[in-house]
This record gives sequence, C-alpha cells and structure tokens, in this order.
Amino acid sequence: MAVLDRKLLRDILRMWAQVLAIALVMACGVATIVIAVGGYRSLEQTRTAFYDRYRFATVFSGLTRAPLHLRARMASIAGVSGLELRIVKPVLLDMPGMAEPATAIAVSIPDRGVPAANRLYLRIGRLPEPGRPGEVAVTERFATAHRMAPGSTFDAILNGRKRTLTVTGIVLTPEYIYALGPGDMVPDPRRFGVFFMPRAVLAGIFDMDGAFNDVAIRAQRSADVQAIEDAVDRILKPFGGTGAHGRADQISHAFLDNELIQLRAMATVIPPVFLFVSAFLVNMILSRLIVLEREQIGLMKAVGYGAGAIGWHYAKLTLVIALIGIAIGAGAGNWLGHGLTRLYARFFSFPFLIFQQSLDLYAIAAATSALAALLGAARAIWIVVTLPPAVAMQPPAPARYRAFLTSDGNLLSAFSQLTIMAFRHLVRWPVRSLLTTLGTSLAVALLVTALFSFDSIAFMVDTVFFRAERQDATLSFGVEQPPRALQSVAAMPGVLRAEPFRATAVILHHGYRERRLVISSVPRQADLARVLDLNLDPIDPPPAGLMLSERVASLLHLRIGDLAEVELLEKAHQVVRVPVTSIVQSYVGLAVYMRAEALDGLVGGGPRISGVRVAIDPARLGDLYTAIKQTPVIASIALQGISRQRFRETIGENITIMTSVYTALAVIIAFGVVYNSARIQLSERARELAGLRVLGFTRSEVSSVLLIELASIVALAQPLGWILGYLFSWSVVRGFESDLFRIPFVVNRSTFAVASLVVLAVATLSALIVRRRIDSLDLVRVLKTRD
Repeated sequence: MAVLDRKLLRDILRMWAQVLAIALVMACGVATIVIAVGGYRSLEQTRTAFYDRYRFATVFSGLTRAPLHLRARMASIAGVSGLELRIVKPVLLDMPGMAEPATAIAVSIPDRGVPAANRLYLRIGRLPEPGRPGEVAVTERFATAHRMAPGSTFDAILNGRKRTLTVTGIVLTPEYIYALGPGDMVPDPRRFGVFFMPRAVLAGIFDMDGAFNDVAIRAQRSADVQAIEDAVDRILKPFGGTGAHGRADQISHAFLDNELIQLRAMATVIPPVFLFVSAFLVNMILSRLIVLEREQIGLMKAVGYGAGAIGWHYAKLTLVIALIGIAIGAGAGNWLGHGLTRLYARFFSFPFLIFQQSLDLYAIAAATSALAALLGAARAIWIVVTLPPAVAMQPPAPARYRAFLTSDGNLLSAFSQLTIMAFRHLVRWPVRSLLTTLGTSLAVALLVTALFSFDSIAFMVDTVFFRAERQDATLSFGVEQPPRALQSVAAMPGVLRAEPFRATAVILHHGYRERRLVISSVPRQADLARVLDLNLDPIDPPPAGLMLSERVASLLHLRIGDLAEVELLEKAHQVVRVPVTSIVQSYVGLAVYMRAEALDGLVGGGPRISGVRVAIDPARLGDLYTAIKQTPVIASIALQGISRQRFRETIGENITIMTSVYTALAVIIAFGVVYNSARIQLSERARELAGLRVLGFTRSEVSSVLLIELASIVALAQPLGWILGYLFSWSVVRGFESDLFRIPFVVNRSTFAVASLVVLAVATLSALIVRRRIDSLDLVRVLKTRD
C-alpha cells in the first residue's frame, strides 16, 4: 500500500464519526433518487406492459342505446385497430355478512373469443360461459375483500330483480387498476367491485339484445386520437352519446398518472437538498483537515510529491466518503423501494409489480452524489494544489480581530466574555456560519413539509365532509326520474331529510380551452350538500348562471361575467352560452353547479332528478338498507360516513409513512450538520478552550463557549427553516394539484413548533456528544499542538 493510501486510511479511521455523518446525509440523497426514480420506472413500465398485453382502450364513450350494426362504421374510422361494443350497467349488490348495499359495475364480455379491447387477466378459475346465466368473473380486490373463490355466490339486483350469481373466476383488467366507487375519494373494495358476464346473458337481463351502451376503442400508435374521438361522436350523436374521451379522462388512468407526477416531483425536489448539504459538509471537513495538515502538505511537496498526487489524495478521501454514502443509500433505497412496491400493490390492481433495479439508476445516483461531493471539495483541493511548500511549512497568519457592535464599549456589556468569544467566532467565519445555519434550517423545513400534511388533510376532511357534503348517503338512479321520486325516497324508513340533485355531462368551452365535466344542480337553501364560496362560507345558488370551482375557472380562464359555451353531451351535443355568476371552492374533482330550475331549463325536457342526498336516522339503518335493496330504480349508494372513515384511514396511513421517512431524513441532516460543525469548531478552538481551562475556568464554562455558538446557529436556523418549510409545503400543494383533487394549503403553528422541537432535540444530542470530548481534552497535548 502506498504511503498516501496508508495516510488516507488513517485519516478515515481517525475521523470515522464525521465521515459517517456526512455519508449518511449523502445516503439520503442516493436513497431518494433510487426510491423515486425506481418507483416511477416500476409503475410506469408495469402499467405500459399491462396496457399493451391486455389491449387497454385508447378512446371511450358512453351512450343511451345503439344498434350493433354500427360496428362496421366505427371499425372503418382511420386509426382504429380494435373496438369492443359493450353493455355496462351500475348495479346494487347484497353481499353475505354485509348489512349495507354494495355497488358494482356489470360489464359484458364476448360470448366467444377475447375482447378486442380491455382484455381480462385470469388470476384463478375460468371465465363465465354464455350457456350458464348466473356465472360471473369478479375483480381480484373485490374478491379478496369478501374472501371469494371460484364457487362463491352473492346476490345482485339486475334490472329490478335480485339474482344469485356464482363466481367462476377472479380477474384483473387494465380498465380498473384503480377502482373507485361512486362518491368515494379512495378505493373501498369491500363496497365497490366490477364483475363480468357474457354479452348474451347481460343483454337478456337488461333487454339489450342487438344493442350496446358503451364503446371501448383501441387506436393504432400513430393514430390521431382526437380525430377518432370526433368521428365516434358523430356516429353516436343520434343515440345519446355522452362524448368520446381519451385515457386522460379515464379515472383509473388519471389516478395512475397523478402518482407518477408525484414520484417525478419527489425525484426532482428532495435529492438536491441532501446533495447540497453533503457538499457543504465535505467542504467544511476537508478545509479544516487541510488547515491542520499544512505542515504535512509542505513536507510532502518538499520531498518530491507533486501537487497533482497530493490533490488526488484528498480527492480520494472525498470519493471514499461518497462511496460509503452511495453504498448505504443504495441498500436503503433498494429496501425502501421494495416497501413502496408493496404499498402500491395495496392500491393498484396489477398482475405483477416489480421494483426496477436497473444498473443505470444506481450509476446515475452514484455519479450525481460523487460529483456533488467533489464540487464541495473543489475549493479545498485547489488550495492544496496551489499551496507553495515554503508557505505550507509556516504557521498560518494569525486571524485579525476587529471590534463589532461596540462603538462605546457598552453595547455588549450585558454579555459575559465567554459569550462574546462565541459570537466573535460566528462573525469571524460569516460564510461558514451562514451555510451551517442554512443546513440546519433545511432539517426544519423537511419536517414542516412532512407535518403540514396532517393540517391540510384535517382541514380538507372538515371542509368536504362537514361543511359541503353533509349528507349521510347519496342515492343515484339508473336513469333520471321525475321529481315525485323524491317523495318516494323521503318515505323510506330512517330518512330524516332528502334533497334531490340532477347531474348532466357537458363539455365546457372558453375560447380554445375546454374541459369535460358534470354540472350538478343545487336546490335553494340546500342544507345537506352546500356550495362554499372562496372563504368557505355556504352560499345560495343564483337564479341563473354557472357556479364554477376555482380549479375550473383557472383551467378555462373564466371570470365572473364571462360567457362559457356549454356543450350538452346527453342532448345531441347542443351548445348553449351561459354566464359565469360565481367562483366557488371545491377540493374534489372539477365542480360546476347551477340552481336546479336553471339546469332543468338548460337541459330541457322538464324537471328531472338523477339522485337524492339523504340524512339518516342511525337507529333505522338496517331497515333503510333493506328498502334500498328492494328498490330497482336505485343503481348505486354512496355512504358518506364509510367514505370519510376509509379516506382518513388510507390517507392517514400514507401520511404516517411519509412523515416517518421525512423525520428520519431531517434527523440525519440535523445531526450531520450540527455534529460536524461542532467537531470542526472543537478542532479549531482546542488550544483556546484548553487555555481557558488552565486559567481556571470550569468544564461547563469552557464548554459554554462552543455550545453558545452552536445554540446561536440552531436558533437562527429556526425562522429560516419555517420560511423554507412554508415554501416547500406550498410547492408540494401546487405540485400535487390535479383535476382529481386539491390539497388545501394549511400550516398550523403547532407544526412549526413540533418541527423545531425535533431539530432542537437532535442538535442537543449532537452538542452533548461533542461536550464529552471537550470535558476529556488532554490539556498538555493540545497546548503543545502547533497552530
């Protein structure tokens, strides 16, 4: 082993604690890159493979009813490689051991052969056969929630008649990777499922012989998807077509896209924080090491070692630190990546999901980390390379001190001399003090970014479930009903109050911008489902005009008083110009409201209702559930209490995991910065502190010089960390904002307090470790050391 390599090994063993602290910070950056980029690749590649192998449709359209002979016209559209004309119906289920009704989607599959689009992956059993009317294949998550296996049975209300269905197979489909039930904000496989039946059987049950009400089209890779959508709309317009749309508006695909956006943001934002801190720490420790080894550097140059060899020696020290961090980060990232994959498996229904461990991913993470470390060490290494041997062998010029904050000698009289010594050192190295403060503040900022989620989600739950959607259940009809259906629902057992609503699908246009959404009606003086203004106060709908959520108004660049073009999809795509009368707040979906009478007038055909929101007497829930199961016109039920509980459980679990990870990262940053800063200060001021001990100061008094300096840095880091955390949190809210949901930006004061307390605790622990070294200083050895 070469002499310089032996010195390198000795330096690493001597500074092992500082090396490990820096390596851990760097490992966090590496692990984050591996987790985020690896998770993104895993999810994206799995989705792409599943879509391609099982022919996920490119264009979708619903309609009222159309004859099957339209197949030839749609198949001849340029760019269409396959299409499936289906029967799709919402149904209620009566599940064994479950009091409340469940909701499902019944989907037809070809009597023979495989679907041209949206094929099924058969996990267990077989597909149902046309000659056996009661057979179905069910989606895996629904089957798992109810412990189903081939041969299991359950009851479904199909076209007003309860039928017993037998499970023949358990399947997965690219169309329902993320299966979201009506009224739910997160999947609840216990209350929502999808099952498949042969076309001939489903057509006979719903009187759809020779007809279809849903289209799934697979386009060629080079096809003009918009042209296909326009052609489909023209063909289906006379048959109640609700407007063709692409994958972007398909719920399952949209949620997957949202998850990929979040992973991309994680990979972009978080790693640079750790790489910056690790580069700063490398610079700090290497700069001090070079100061301590000036004489050795001069001797090495004097005896023949070139500047390049000595510079490479210190570069190797930097690379060794980086390699330790890369090794720890790669291992942690791989382990946490597999954990992320298991978490995905709980939400997304894939036949397989493998965390990608591509070598290029680890190479990118390693190269980025090593480069950051070398950039941090560049200035210190340059000093080594350019330092003349004669200058290196001389002691460095003593520091020049100047008075500050004391024009009359009285401004600092309130402080002891030991405190002034601590402040003097902060001012002597202003850049290093500022960077140390910034590094500590980043730990506070990360904690604020993690903890604010609890504040925002709690506020969101309160707004959505207690201020706006205050009903206990929402009953939706299979087809629109006359207003007298409201009285029938109100007469059901346990119903205390009932409010009707109408929902119609539209495309809202403003200039070249457009969005596909649903306009919902709001009755006057609504109490169960209220519309909230931007201050979250309930407002009564105006007699006419559109009430747009803030998100819709922003997307379409609409303001109060503007005229929007409303394309009524269920009314032969008739276009009507309607003024915008209000901008309101909604955190879920793209919400648009109108007063009930105004929407009836817009759509035409007289007053109709799509469903009813109800308040329920908890003591009569069982009777109400029984009545609903016996009411053929009700196609689905959304239970607000269960949805709220499920949302809290799911989001709470995710936030807990995220908070745990962020807390660990913040602790590592705080420990790495404060501990290394304390060790550097101790090495620089060892003679000074030993001299104080010789002069008669106690251990606690001597330690206070260093601890006051650290305490000042940590204290200054708190408000800076709050500001950065506030900005990071705002960036998270903006980055995760989508058409599916928005997280309100809420940060409580307690969040700042908890973040600071955690960092202060870690900083105190770091300082106490260094305090032990101060107490055990070898005074004779330190005082003999040449500065």
